[in-house]
Amino acid sequence: MPLITEYSTSARPDHGLVEVYDSDAYVGSDEAYYRSRTQVVAGDGYHLYLQTRQPDIAVQVTIRVWDTPQQPPEDAEGTVPVSLESETGQLVISQVTFGPAGEMALPRPGVYDGHAAWSGREATAAYYNTCTQRGSQEQSDAEQIGAAWRQCPTTEQYILDLWFVRESEPEDDGDQ
Repeated sequence: MPLITEYSTSARPDHGLVEVYDSDAYVGSDEAYYRSRTQVVAGDGYHLYLQTRQPDIAVQVTIRVWDTPQQPPEDAEGTVPVSLESETGQLVISQVTFGPAGEMALPRPGVYDGHAAWSGREATAAYYNTCTQRGSQEQSDAEQIGAAWRQCPTTEQYILDLWFVRESEPEDDGDQ
């Protein structure tokens, strides 16, 4: 069960959202986005949406590719099964309006199954709400609130454990 590759980056969850998608993928589906609001992580095959409960404190996104299926971590706040197709073999971790936070080269293009797990989500949201409320009561400026957010004692983390399952299906070009 060796780990083949791992990539990790920090991303600001603009609008409470971080996306992971194939570098050649078009805009993801609204349906997958709305599902992420209730199940935390959801996808449409080419996009994964990671839904946080706060929009400003950076989160850690880690993508690990294994040679065989893995069990979800037992210490996670939650997990969901995921599937992600990458025809280019290049994944983008995006901060919505802030642009890419990073890119990861997969071992090869194709379809990857796995699971998403998260931790620190609830504690980070509680810290965010406390800072925002305190900042309002103390009439703090944006710089002071931002400094408080950067001192969050908990790291909100999303881990995608993936393994290769098959090559991508050739696209039907409609010429037949």
